[in-house]
Amino acid sequence: MTNVSNRRSMMGLFSGNTCIRSHQVRFVLREKGITTDIQNVDGKKVPEDLIALNPYASIPTLTDRELVIYDSGVIIEYLDERYPHPPLMPVNPVDRAKVRLVLVSLETDIVSTAIELDGALGTKNENSLRKKLKSMLNASLDLFSMNNYFLNDELTVIDCVLAPILWRLGYFGISLGKEHKAITNYMERVFSRETFQNSLSEDEEEMHL
Repeated sequence: MTNVSNRRSMMGLFSGNTCIRSHQVRFVLREKGITTDIQNVDGKKVPEDLIALNPYASIPTLTDRELVIYDSGVIIEYLDERYPHPPLMPVNPVDRAKVRLVLVSLETDIVSTAIELDGALGTKNENSLRKKLKSMLNASLDLFSMNNYFLNDELTVIDCVLAPILWRLGYFGISLGKEHKAITNYMERVFSRETFQNSLSEDEEEMHL
C-alpha cells in the first residue's frame, strides 16, 4: 500500500479484462454503486502510471485520492469499510471472523486453483487443474443450497469472490450436471443481478456466448 501525492480525486481502478481478481473488485464496486474510472490493462503493455504507483505493476490496483492499494482482498475490505452501505461483511465481530475464515478456505481451495487453471489453458496441466477445481466445487455442493447466497440469505463479499469464478466454468471447459443443481441455481441468482452484469467486461461477456 503506497501514498502518492498527485493522484486524481476520482477513485480509479487498473483492471484486467479477463482477470479474476479484477472482476471480483469490479463486482464489489457495482454492488456499492461507486463511481470509478476503470482503466483496462491488457497485460502486453503495462501503463507507465501503473508502474509509478505500484512497484509490482499488478492488477487490480485501486487508487483513491492519495491512497494506492494493490491486493484484491485488501481492496475489497477497504471498499466495504469506506462505503458501508450496502454492507458486504457482517457487523458482528464473530460473524466477520467466520466470513474471513470462509474467504481463506475459498482462496486456498478454489480461487487459487481457478487462477492457476486460467493461466494453464492450452497446456498439459489444464486437465488436472480442471478436475481439481470441479472436485473442490463438488466438496462444497451442500453449502450452495443452504441459503439464497453462499452461507447467507443476503449477498456478501463471499459471493463477490466466488461468482467471477463460476462465471468462467464454461470457458474453463467445466460442465455441471443435474447433480450440481444447487450450484446452477445459485449461479442463476447471482448472475441475474444487474450489478453482476454491469461488472462484466466485454471479454467476460463473450465467455457466455
